Amino acid sequence: MIAEHVRDASATAVVFGFFASSWFGWAQEAPPRSWRPVLAVGSVLSLLTAIAGGVLTWHRWSDPTAFDADTSRTFGLVVGIEFGVAALGAGLLALRGRRELIPVWVALVVGVHLFPAAALLDYPLIHVVAALVTVAALAAVPVARARAVPVSAAVGIGAGGVLLAAAASSLVMALVGY
Repeated sequence: MIAEHVRDASATAVVFGFFASSWFGWAQEAPPRSWRPVLAVGSVLSLLTAIAGGVLTWHRWSDPTAFDADTSRTFGLVVGIEFGVAALGAGLLALRGRRELIPVWVALVVGVHLFPAAALLDYPLIHVVAALVTVAALAAVPVARARAVPVSAAVGIGAGGVLLAAAASSLVMALVGY
């Protein structure tokens, strides 16, 4: 489950921590009152994890990484496709008057894009994150209906929780330095 390079684990803590806080933030659109403290704590912990990962990444900047010229180019292509597909789907959902489904679509695209990212980085934990974020997206609408909560809250707490757990795990792995 560990990254080949410690620097990649710490950088993963930065990226996943930042995006976990974004998902917890999106979930705060109109959550049940009882969810608000959990979402706020999740946002703060996510940002603290991202900051700690950033400091560690900075200290290890000259260490080896999975990124080389080819990997970087391919990773950029994967992320570019992710952004394009997410934007296209979000635009189509908005045009069809289904704005409430935009966070579900974005989470689904994020989850799916993490599979090739995990393979590029040779970081097995990211495969698990990819699967769980994808499941969070697919489960969001049924969960939201069953619990009478906004879809953004259901997908945000799911994706945010998965990303925070992965960010914290990556940070611990980087701190231990395996």
